[in-house]
This record gives sequence, C-alpha cells and structure tokens, in this order.
Amino acid sequence: MTQTIPQDTPAIPDGRIEVHGKVYMGDGKGGLTPVENIKAQHLLQDELVREIVGDAMTLSDAVSGFKEATFNRIGAFDAMLAQEYNASIGGKKGNKTFTSVDGLYQVKVAVSDHLEFGPELQVAKGLTDECLREWSADSRPEIRSVITNAFNTDKEGQINRAEVFKLLKLDIDDARWNRAMDAIRDAIRTVGSTTYVRCYKRASHDAKFEPVVIDLARA
Repeated sequence: MTQTIPQDTPAIPDGRIEVHGKVYMGDGKGGLTPVENIKAQHLLQDELVREIVGDAMTLSDAVSGFKEATFNRIGAFDAMLAQEYNASIGGKKGNKTFTSVDGLYQVKVAVSDHLEFGPELQVAKGLTDECLREWSADSRPEIRSVITNAFNTDKEGQINRAEVFKLLKLDIDDARWNRAMDAIRDAIRTVGSTTYVRCYKRASHDAKFEPVVIDLARA
C-alpha cells in the first residue's frame, strides 16, 4: 500500500494565478502562460513534481524538528544526571552512548572535530622531502607512497588528513623524520566541531546493531 504524508495544507501552492478572471501559470522565463494553453502531460508533471517536492519539504522540516527535539532531550537528561549525581555520560569530547534497558536500542552522540593544518605542515613537508632524497636507494616503495600521498591535495586543494595521520604512525628512527612529525603535530588546529546523533536497533541480544536510516539516499 502506498503511504502518503499527511498535510493540513500543501507545502507548495499549485502555481495557478488568476488575472482578470483568467487562470495562468508561470513559465520558465518568468512570464505567464494561460493554463488552457499548457499540455495535459505538462500539467500532470507539474502536479507530480509539486507533490513530491512538497512531501520532501515536509520531511525535511520533520527531520530538523526531530534533531532539535533530540538534542533538547539529551541535554535535559544530562542536566538531570549532573544535578542528581554530579556526573555525566560520555568522555571529554562529548561522545556518549545511551542504551535501552533491554539492550535492543541505542542512541549515540558523536562529536567530530574540524581540523586544519597550520604553516608548520610545510616545514614537515620540507623535512620529509629531505629524508626521501637521502633514503632514495634504501626506502621501501610503500613508505615513499605514503609520504607522497600525504602532501597531495584533493580537488578542493585540501591536504588529505587521513594520509597525513598515517605518517604519524610510521615507526622510523631518524632525527630529521622525528622533527617532521613534531611539526605535523604542531600544525594540527581544531577549528570547530559537529555533533551527530545516530540511532541503532537490533532484533535480539546476539544480533548486530543496525542503524535506523533517515538518509533518503540510503533508505
């Protein structure tokens, strides 16, 4: 059975305009066209588009309302815990997990930091370039690849953070290399953060938690 989204009033008007007793619709050039001159299939297509986009707008508003209400509920719960026990759930960064009594449902709050690199990164690049030139005959191809990829930029001209962090995991006993890694650490700046709420469910205690999908593209 096809389900429709209940609406008290349409999210999008039907586009019809009455002028001196005659009904028009706007055209793609900003003018007006008498409805009687518009092909039937074009009117049907117009109705279809308005219904779907209207439903999407209603869903978008509902998701925004859900997000705001969820953060308010979590904030109220945290405030209650702080007042009752002088404690809160989660770590320093704000990541936390709430679980139902039966263990079948979870709400997770995840805080993702927005990072950027300061000018120290260019110092690190210069030092790693020197290391590569000196190790040219002895360095393994996979290490050269990791170093090269770390300082390549993407389509937006941004450094690939994941590749840079791979460098910090390499165990290389070289004073110049260690100075380069110190420069990378000093280059890392936290410029903001985004908080996400994700919901999970599972059918039984031995089953894996599955996300409750709200993303239209993944539904």
